[in-house]
Amino acid sequence: MRLNHGERSVLAGFPSKDSARRAAEELEGMGYDTVRVDRISRYGFSGGEIIDNPVLGNESPAGLTLFSAEAGDLSVNERVLRGSDPLVSGNGAAGYGTEGEAAFLLTVVTGEGNVGQVTEVVERYGGRI
Repeated sequence: MRLNHGERSVLAGFPSKDSARRAAEELEGMGYDTVRVDRISRYGFSGGEIIDNPVLGNESPAGLTLFSAEAGDLSVNERVLRGSDPLVSGNGAAGYGTEGEAAFLLTVVTGEGNVGQVTEVVERYGGRI
């Protein structure tokens, strides 16, 4: 993404997809044209749209390890790594993963004078700049 003179990008991490999407929808409703939500991974590979149950909008261990957008590109070792994450079983997950970790990245392009307004919306939905 290339910014024009006087533009700023605001990057914010969110622990949940729903809160990131709600913030993005509000910002789009306010007239911001460039608003994007991406999944990010602690393991260093791309986080495509990983939804195993589109009705509920949640991820399952099978969705994470077998059916993700880039599953065809994952080695057996990478699938094992995903499957062994404490969030899959819930064991040892206290203070880990969804509790404060930024698994979703919201990117907004705005003018210099609107950064405060964007920050206010991000913080209202639990994001961190």
